[in-house]
Amino acid sequence: MSQNTPATWFKPVVWAALVWNLLGVIAFAIHMMMTPEMIDKLPLDQQTAYSNVPIWSTIAFAIAVFGSTLGCIFLLAKNALATPTFTLSLGAILIQQYYNFIVINSIELLGLSAVFMPVFVIIIAVALLYLSIKAKQQGWLL
Repeated sequence: MSQNTPATWFKPVVWAALVWNLLGVIAFAIHMMMTPEMIDKLPLDQQTAYSNVPIWSTIAFAIAVFGSTLGCIFLLAKNALATPTFTLSLGAILIQQYYNFIVINSIELLGLSAVFMPVFVIIIAVALLYLSIKAKQQGWLL
């Protein structure tokens, strides 16, 4: 295997990550399409979580999902811009989770189950950043 040829597992992992991030884009689109009438139909605790989301949290959400999706595309294209893109996305995820856990206290609002998905998202974001750094070190990215 030459220095510039990624390991055989690389592309399938990145494709799976791309699908994961496209699901995040869909979640963002659904979030953006939530009307007040739709929010009113949610359980009271969820209504609080969806009501009055500040623009900075929504922007962080957008940067997180679109940034990580773009990072996966950069990985597939063997482009070293994947690393700064994943870094930006991870920063946006942390800002968004600050809103969820500190500002609205989603654990108190929704229970301990509100922790699992955000923690999983952070773990995947860190793993993708690490993958992009290692791919660059291996010469897989130009």
